[in-house]
Amino acid sequence: MSTSSIDFLSHNRAAWDRQATEQREWSRPVSSELIAAARNGDWQVHLTPRPVPSDWLGDIRGRRILCLASAGGQQAPVLAAAGAQVTVFDLSDEQLQQDRRVAMRDGLELKTVQGDMRDLSAFADAHFDIIFHPISNLYVPDVRPVWHECHRVLKTNGALLASFYNPVVFIGDRDPALLAQGLVRPLYKLPYSDLRDLPQDVLETKRQNAEAMVFGHSLADLIGGQLAAGFSIDGFYEDEQANPRFLVDRFMPTFIATRALKR
Repeated sequence: MSTSSIDFLSHNRAAWDRQATEQREWSRPVSSELIAAARNGDWQVHLTPRPVPSDWLGDIRGRRILCLASAGGQQAPVLAAAGAQVTVFDLSDEQLQQDRRVAMRDGLELKTVQGDMRDLSAFADAHFDIIFHPISNLYVPDVRPVWHECHRVLKTNGALLASFYNPVVFIGDRDPALLAQGLVRPLYKLPYSDLRDLPQDVLETKRQNAEAMVFGHSLADLIGGQLAAGFSIDGFYEDEQANPRFLVDRFMPTFIATRALKR
């Protein structure tokens, strides 16, 4: 099997459809109780395990928010219950279906649109006040088109709230024997790609198991790319991995969140 034979977009869509039907961690809809609390002004949303700082969003009532590549019935319904005009955009229709189910169950108004996060041509220029983009751009090989499209569809002074992995998580050998010894051995160079860097047998196993293909971007693309797209970054924090997957997670925060403004 050659890497060119894998249509990563179709593969990742199917992988997330499966996660949604199995209601895994990022595909498990919020409860009616949480929606009721949000309607009463008691709510939080997450770019990383800890809640987003309240001043990053401010008063969202009546504001147009695009939840970008963040379907799953979690963040978007809360924002809608809190009074925002919410559109959810995601590659996976089953993930979007989770948002539709919560909206129907709890009487929320929100719009769902299926598509590739690198192409927001479904939306007019300067349409949204806020874009909420939790960790998901590791599922596309080039993140810079995402930032450019976000800049285009945001209004002047609009905010992009985004999160992503510190790229250090992608460089290490994943041999379980090294993990057992407490050793980190750098193996992969950035930018990282499952399709290019994994041994063929490992890649084939991942494909057969319907695991999403991932890509590790440099900080030059993740942060510098936002600046190059025309954003001004005015907020930044790091966060710990609650359930460490890699050895490095035990020694440093591996989540990064940014708030960027379109001027």
